[in-house]
Amino acid sequence: MRLGVLDVGSNTVHLLVVDAHPGACPLPAHSHKAELRLAQLLDEAGAIGSDGVDKLVGVIRDALQAAEDKGVEDLLPFATSAVREATNADEVLARVQSETGVDLQVLTGPEEARLTFLAARRWFGWSAGKLLVLDIGGGSLEIAYGMDEEPDAAVSLPLGAGRLTAGWLPGDPPDPENIRALRRHVRAEIARTVGEFTRLGAPDHVVATSKTFKQLARLAGAARSAEGQYVQRELKRESLEAWVPQLADMTTAERAALPGVSEGRAGQLLAGAMVAEGVMDLFGVESVEICPWALREGVILRRLDHMGSA
Repeated sequence: MRLGVLDVGSNTVHLLVVDAHPGACPLPAHSHKAELRLAQLLDEAGAIGSDGVDKLVGVIRDALQAAEDKGVEDLLPFATSAVREATNADEVLARVQSETGVDLQVLTGPEEARLTFLAARRWFGWSAGKLLVLDIGGGSLEIAYGMDEEPDAAVSLPLGAGRLTAGWLPGDPPDPENIRALRRHVRAEIARTVGEFTRLGAPDHVVATSKTFKQLARLAGAARSAEGQYVQRELKRESLEAWVPQLADMTTAERAALPGVSEGRAGQLLAGAMVAEGVMDLFGVESVEICPWALREGVILRRLDHMGSA
Protein backbone atom coordinates (compact mmCIF):
# COMPACT_ATOMS: atom_id res chain seq x y z
CA MET A 1 0.00 0.00 0.00
CA ARG A 2 1.02 3.62 -0.38
CA LEU A 3 1.61 5.44 2.94
CA GLY A 4 2.31 9.09 3.53
CA VAL A 5 3.91 10.61 6.60
CA LEU A 6 3.39 14.34 7.14
CA ASP A 7 6.09 15.75 9.41
CA VAL A 8 5.43 19.26 10.76
CA GLY A 9 8.87 20.06 12.11
CA SER A 10 10.65 23.11 13.40
CA ASN A 11 12.28 23.83 10.02
CA THR A 12 10.14 22.17 7.38
CA VAL A 13 6.80 20.57 6.69
CA HIS A 14 7.73 17.38 4.87
CA LEU A 15 5.46 14.84 3.20
CA LEU A 16 7.22 11.53 2.53
CA VAL A 17 5.33 9.00 0.42
CA VAL A 18 6.41 5.35 0.50
CA ASP A 19 5.25 2.04 -0.90
CA ALA A 20 5.19 -0.40 1.98
CA HIS A 21 3.60 -3.40 3.59
CA PRO A 22 4.35 -5.30 6.82
CA GLY A 23 7.62 -7.20 6.67
CA ALA A 24 9.01 -5.23 3.72
CA CYS A 25 11.40 -2.31 3.43
CA PRO A 26 9.51 0.96 2.78
CA LEU A 27 10.40 2.26 -0.68
CA PRO A 28 10.38 6.05 -1.15
CA ALA A 29 7.99 7.12 -3.91
CA HIS A 30 7.71 10.89 -3.50
CA SER A 31 8.93 13.76 -1.31
CA HIS A 32 7.20 17.11 -0.93
CA LYS A 33 8.56 19.74 1.45
CA ALA A 34 8.24 23.40 2.33
CA GLU A 35 10.59 25.40 4.56
CA LEU A 36 8.26 27.05 7.05
CA ARG A 37 10.62 27.54 10.03
CA LEU A 38 7.87 27.43 12.64
CA ALA A 39 10.40 27.70 15.45
CA GLN A 40 11.31 31.18 14.22
CA LEU A 41 7.68 32.32 13.95
CA LEU A 42 7.08 32.25 17.72
CA ASP A 43 6.31 35.61 19.31
CA GLU A 44 7.70 36.87 22.61
CA ALA A 45 5.05 34.91 24.51
CA GLY A 46 6.08 31.69 22.76
CA ALA A 47 2.96 31.50 20.59
CA ILE A 48 2.72 30.88 16.86
CA GLY A 49 1.18 34.06 15.44
CA SER A 50 -1.85 34.12 13.17
CA ASP A 51 0.33 34.71 10.11
CA GLY A 52 2.37 31.63 11.03
CA VAL A 53 -0.76 29.52 11.44
CA ASP A 54 -2.05 30.83 8.09
CA LYS A 55 1.18 29.67 6.44
CA LEU A 56 1.02 26.31 8.21
CA VAL A 57 -2.55 25.70 7.06
CA GLY A 58 -1.61 26.61 3.50
CA VAL A 59 1.42 24.33 3.48
CA ILE A 60 -0.59 21.42 4.89
CA ARG A 61 -3.25 21.91 2.21
CA ASP A 62 -0.54 21.74 -0.45
CA ALA A 63 0.83 18.57 1.14
CA LEU A 64 -2.64 17.01 1.19
CA GLN A 65 -3.04 17.74 -2.50
CA ALA A 66 0.35 16.16 -3.20
CA ALA A 67 -0.65 13.10 -1.16
CA GLU A 68 -3.88 12.77 -3.11
CA ASP A 69 -2.06 13.18 -6.43
CA LYS A 70 0.35 10.38 -5.49
CA GLY A 71 -2.40 7.99 -4.41
CA VAL A 72 -1.69 7.92 -0.67
CA GLU A 73 -4.11 5.55 1.11
CA ASP A 74 -3.10 6.25 4.70
CA LEU A 75 -1.66 9.54 5.96
CA LEU A 76 0.26 9.73 9.23
CA PRO A 77 0.46 13.39 10.32
CA PHE A 78 2.57 14.47 13.30
CA ALA A 79 4.23 17.54 14.78
CA THR A 80 7.39 17.94 16.83
CA SER A 81 8.97 20.55 19.08
CA ALA A 82 7.86 23.82 17.42
CA VAL A 83 4.17 22.98 17.83
CA ARG A 84 4.68 20.99 21.02
CA GLU A 85 6.24 23.93 22.84
CA ALA A 86 4.08 26.71 21.45
CA THR A 87 2.00 28.31 24.19
CA ASN A 88 -1.02 28.25 21.88
CA ALA A 89 -0.47 24.69 20.63
CA ASP A 90 -4.08 23.63 21.31
CA GLU A 91 -5.41 26.55 19.27
CA VAL A 92 -3.02 25.79 16.41
CA LEU A 93 -4.00 22.12 16.34
CA ALA A 94 -7.70 22.97 16.47
CA ARG A 95 -7.42 25.39 13.57
CA VAL A 96 -5.43 22.92 11.47
CA GLN A 97 -8.09 20.30 12.18
CA SER A 98 -11.01 22.58 11.32
CA GLU A 99 -9.48 24.05 8.14
CA THR A 100 -7.71 21.01 6.67
CA GLY A 101 -9.26 17.98 8.39
CA VAL A 102 -5.78 16.89 9.52
CA ASP A 103 -5.51 15.70 13.12
CA LEU A 104 -1.86 16.42 13.93
CA GLN A 105 -0.47 14.07 16.56
CA VAL A 106 2.08 15.90 18.70
CA LEU A 107 5.02 13.69 19.60
CA THR A 108 6.82 14.12 22.90
CA GLY A 109 10.59 14.52 22.84
CA PRO A 110 11.23 10.99 24.17
CA GLU A 111 8.79 9.61 21.57
CA GLU A 112 10.84 11.31 18.86
CA ALA A 113 13.99 9.72 20.25
CA ARG A 114 12.40 6.25 20.47
CA LEU A 115 10.98 6.33 16.95
CA THR A 116 14.28 7.56 15.50
CA PHE A 117 16.04 4.78 17.39
CA LEU A 118 13.63 2.23 15.90
CA ALA A 119 14.46 3.46 12.40
CA ALA A 120 18.21 3.21 13.05
CA ARG A 121 17.87 -0.26 14.56
CA ARG A 122 15.93 -1.54 11.54
CA TRP A 123 18.45 0.03 9.16
CA PHE A 124 21.57 -1.42 10.80
CA GLY A 125 20.04 -4.63 12.16
CA TRP A 126 20.82 -6.74 15.20
CA SER A 127 24.47 -7.21 14.25
CA ALA A 128 25.10 -3.56 15.15
CA GLY A 129 24.79 -4.53 18.82
CA LYS A 130 24.20 -1.76 21.35
CA LEU A 131 23.32 1.42 19.47
CA LEU A 132 23.79 5.04 20.49
CA VAL A 133 21.67 7.23 18.21
CA LEU A 134 22.07 11.01 17.90
CA ASP A 135 19.62 13.27 16.05
CA ILE A 136 19.82 17.07 15.75
CA GLY A 137 16.62 18.70 14.54
CA GLY A 138 15.56 22.29 14.23
CA GLY A 139 14.16 22.45 17.74
CA SER A 140 15.74 19.65 19.73
CA LEU A 141 18.53 17.11 20.12
CA GLU A 142 17.46 13.48 20.63
CA ILE A 143 19.71 10.84 22.16
CA ALA A 144 18.77 7.17 22.51
CA TYR A 145 20.65 4.01 23.49
CA GLY A 146 19.81 0.34 23.61
CA MET A 147 20.20 -3.24 22.49
CA ASP A 148 16.64 -3.90 21.34
CA GLU A 149 14.15 -2.02 19.15
CA GLU A 150 12.95 -0.07 22.19
CA PRO A 151 15.83 1.94 23.68
CA ASP A 152 16.89 1.57 27.30
CA ALA A 153 17.35 5.35 27.55
CA ALA A 154 15.89 8.14 25.42
CA VAL A 155 16.03 11.88 26.02
CA SER A 156 15.21 15.07 24.15
CA LEU A 157 17.08 18.30 24.86
CA PRO A 158 16.14 21.84 23.67
CA LEU A 159 19.28 22.05 21.54
CA GLY A 160 17.93 22.20 18.00
CA ALA A 161 20.01 24.05 15.42
CA GLY A 162 17.24 26.51 14.48
CA ARG A 163 16.26 27.23 18.08
CA LEU A 164 19.84 27.94 19.15
CA THR A 165 20.61 30.10 16.14
CA ALA A 166 17.57 32.29 16.73
CA GLY A 167 18.18 32.60 20.47
CA TRP A 168 21.97 32.81 20.70
CA LEU A 169 23.59 33.76 17.39
CA PRO A 170 21.96 36.90 15.96
CA GLY A 171 24.99 38.19 14.02
CA ASP A 172 26.17 37.28 10.54
CA PRO A 173 28.81 36.17 11.18
CA PRO A 174 27.99 35.78 14.88
CA ASP A 175 29.90 37.58 17.60
CA PRO A 176 32.68 35.44 19.20
CA GLU A 177 31.30 36.18 22.68
CA ASN A 178 27.90 34.83 21.67
CA ILE A 179 29.56 31.72 20.25
CA ARG A 180 31.42 31.11 23.50
CA ALA A 181 28.24 31.60 25.52
CA LEU A 182 26.37 29.14 23.32
CA ARG A 183 29.19 26.61 23.62
CA ARG A 184 28.96 26.74 27.42
CA HIS A 185 25.18 26.40 27.30
CA VAL A 186 25.22 23.43 24.90
CA ARG A 187 27.81 21.51 26.84
CA ALA A 188 26.15 22.12 30.19
CA GLU A 189 22.81 20.84 28.85
CA ILE A 190 24.37 17.71 27.36
CA ALA A 191 26.55 17.01 30.41
CA ARG A 192 23.45 16.65 32.60
CA THR A 193 22.38 13.58 30.62
CA VAL A 194 25.69 11.79 30.05
CA GLY A 195 25.53 9.76 33.26
CA GLU A 196 22.12 8.34 32.35
CA PHE A 197 23.71 6.70 29.32
CA THR A 198 27.25 5.85 30.41
CA ARG A 199 25.95 3.71 33.29
CA LEU A 200 24.47 1.40 30.64
CA GLY A 201 27.88 0.62 29.17
CA ALA A 202 29.73 1.53 25.98
CA PRO A 203 27.82 1.31 22.69
CA ASP A 204 28.95 -1.05 19.95
CA HIS A 205 27.93 1.35 17.23
CA VAL A 206 27.21 5.10 17.20
CA VAL A 207 24.99 6.51 14.48
CA ALA A 208 23.66 9.94 13.66
CA THR A 209 20.61 11.03 11.70
CA SER A 210 19.18 14.34 10.49
CA LYS A 211 20.00 16.93 7.87
CA THR A 212 22.51 18.65 10.14
CA PHE A 213 24.68 15.57 10.59
CA LYS A 214 24.38 14.71 6.87
CA GLN A 215 25.58 18.17 5.86
CA LEU A 216 28.45 18.11 8.35
CA ALA A 217 29.51 14.69 7.08
CA ARG A 218 29.43 16.00 3.50
CA LEU A 219 31.69 18.91 4.52
CA ALA A 220 34.10 16.40 6.03
CA GLY A 221 34.31 14.48 2.75
CA ALA A 222 31.42 12.01 2.82
CA ALA A 223 29.77 10.93 -0.42
CA ARG A 224 27.13 13.16 -2.00
CA SER A 225 23.48 12.25 -1.49
CA ALA A 226 23.20 11.64 -5.23
CA GLU A 227 25.39 8.56 -4.80
CA GLY A 228 22.56 6.79 -2.98
CA GLN A 229 21.53 5.92 0.55
CA TYR A 230 23.44 2.63 0.65
CA VAL A 231 26.85 4.30 0.48
CA GLN A 232 28.47 4.31 3.92
CA ARG A 233 29.04 7.79 5.30
CA GLU A 234 30.73 8.84 8.51
CA LEU A 235 31.66 11.94 10.42
CA LYS A 236 34.80 11.98 12.53
CA ARG A 237 35.03 14.25 15.55
CA GLU A 238 38.52 15.34 14.50
CA SER A 239 37.16 16.66 11.19
CA LEU A 240 34.21 18.32 12.90
CA GLU A 241 36.45 20.10 15.40
CA ALA A 242 38.43 21.53 12.50
CA TRP A 243 35.28 22.79 10.77
CA VAL A 244 33.59 24.53 13.71
CA PRO A 245 35.95 27.55 13.90
CA GLN A 246 35.82 27.88 10.11
CA LEU A 247 32.02 27.95 10.13
CA ALA A 248 32.11 30.52 12.95
CA ASP A 249 34.09 32.93 10.76
CA MET A 250 31.75 32.58 7.78
CA THR A 251 28.65 34.50 6.84
CA THR A 252 25.47 32.63 5.99
CA ALA A 253 26.09 33.23 2.28
CA GLU A 254 29.60 31.80 2.55
CA ARG A 255 28.31 28.67 4.31
CA ALA A 256 25.63 28.23 1.65
CA ALA A 257 28.40 27.99 -0.97
CA LEU A 258 29.97 24.98 0.77
CA PRO A 259 29.45 21.51 -0.72
CA GLY A 260 26.26 19.84 0.47
CA VAL A 261 24.97 22.86 2.42
CA SER A 262 21.52 24.09 1.42
CA GLU A 263 20.77 27.81 1.41
CA GLY A 264 17.88 27.31 3.85
CA ARG A 265 20.04 25.51 6.41
CA ALA A 266 23.24 27.54 6.07
CA GLY A 267 22.29 30.03 8.77
CA GLN A 268 21.89 27.39 11.45
CA LEU A 269 24.77 25.12 10.45
CA LEU A 270 27.20 26.59 13.01
CA ALA A 271 24.84 25.96 15.92
CA GLY A 272 24.20 22.45 14.64
CA ALA A 273 27.94 21.81 14.36
CA MET A 274 28.48 23.03 17.92
CA VAL A 275 25.83 20.64 19.21
CA ALA A 276 27.29 17.76 17.20
CA GLU A 277 30.79 18.52 18.46
CA GLY A 278 29.58 18.83 22.05
CA VAL A 279 27.61 15.59 22.13
CA MET A 280 30.38 13.61 20.44
CA ASP A 281 33.01 15.03 22.80
CA LEU A 282 31.04 14.58 26.03
CA PHE A 283 29.98 11.05 25.08
CA GLY A 284 33.53 10.15 24.06
CA VAL A 285 32.57 9.41 20.45
CA GLU A 286 35.33 9.57 17.85
CA SER A 287 33.16 8.82 14.80
CA VAL A 288 29.49 8.42 13.89
CA GLU A 289 27.99 6.59 10.93
CA ILE A 290 25.24 8.49 9.14
CA CYS A 291 21.90 6.67 9.07
CA PRO A 292 19.63 7.60 6.12
CA TRP A 293 16.52 6.67 8.11
CA ALA A 294 15.22 8.85 10.95
CA LEU A 295 11.99 9.95 12.59
CA ARG A 296 9.71 9.79 9.54
CA GLU A 297 10.81 6.25 8.78
CA GLY A 298 10.34 5.34 12.43
CA VAL A 299 6.73 6.54 12.28
CA ILE A 300 6.15 4.46 9.15
CA LEU A 301 7.76 1.35 10.63
CA ARG A 302 5.66 1.61 13.79
CA ARG A 303 2.52 1.91 11.67
CA LEU A 304 3.50 -1.16 9.63
CA ASP A 305 4.16 -3.10 12.83
CA HIS A 306 0.65 -2.32 14.06
CA MET A 307 -0.82 -3.35 10.72
CA GLY A 308 1.05 -6.64 10.82
CA SER A 309 -0.22 -7.49 14.31
CA ALA A 310 -3.83 -6.52 13.63
